[in-house]
Amino acid sequence: MKGIKIVFWVIWRIWFYVVMGIPILIMLPFLLVSIITESGYPYFFKMARIWAKFILFGMGFYYKIERLQKLEKGKSYMIVANHTSMTDIMLMLAIVKNPFVFVGKKELSKIPLFGFFYKRTCILVDRSSSRSKNEVFKRAQDRLNQGLSICIFPEGGVPDDESILLDEFKDGAFRLAIEHQIPIVPIVFADNKERFSYTFLSGSPGKMRGKILPFIETKGLTSENRKDLRDETRQLIYKGLLEFKKEDSKK
Repeated sequence: MKGIKIVFWVIWRIWFYVVMGIPILIMLPFLLVSIITESGYPYFFKMARIWAKFILFGMGFYYKIERLQKLEKGKSYMIVANHTSMTDIMLMLAIVKNPFVFVGKKELSKIPLFGFFYKRTCILVDRSSSRSKNEVFKRAQDRLNQGLSICIFPEGGVPDDESILLDEFKDGAFRLAIEHQIPIVPIVFADNKERFSYTFLSGSPGKMRGKILPFIETKGLTSENRKDLRDETRQLIYKGLLEFKKEDSKK
């Protein structure tokens, strides 16, 4: 029985990269045209959403999202969420319609085909380089000035210790939000780790629950409020995760 499970996981993981590549190949000419100039990014974003939904449904995932507040069309936001899975990227694209740009780790740019577009459309950060972090901040400012939103997983990566429910948050997202006086959109992903974690022999098709929490306004805040804003946001997401855990324990 264990051997059958291992074979399933191996095939299923390989299938993930297959379904990741299929829509890219189908839309390739249009994707290439959309990344020639920065003004083409909204068109790229629409195709990215199709790509994300194709992967989620192709892997047997279906999502159920509770929206306590809705994003307004044409408005910029700082979107933040807990981070436990590569599918966080796909789910975020599937549930948020406002065009946004990811700030993500540069290691993902090494994935064949996906990495080509990832490094040309996302803001990549090298966490070991302070210079890289400063460049990320400048590029994010440029994107916000273009009327786009920014999406950051403020833990800075997936926690090494899998027993940690939510790691400490970095300051960057909150510094940017205050500087541009844009709302924070806290999002809780409850099941992505169970569905498709970074542990190879794990995961299964099934439901992905999420919750878009009420936004946190930054108007009138200054850089002195950055840490308080960071801690408030983390506490809200942490509380949301605990509520999902409590809900699961009752089943």
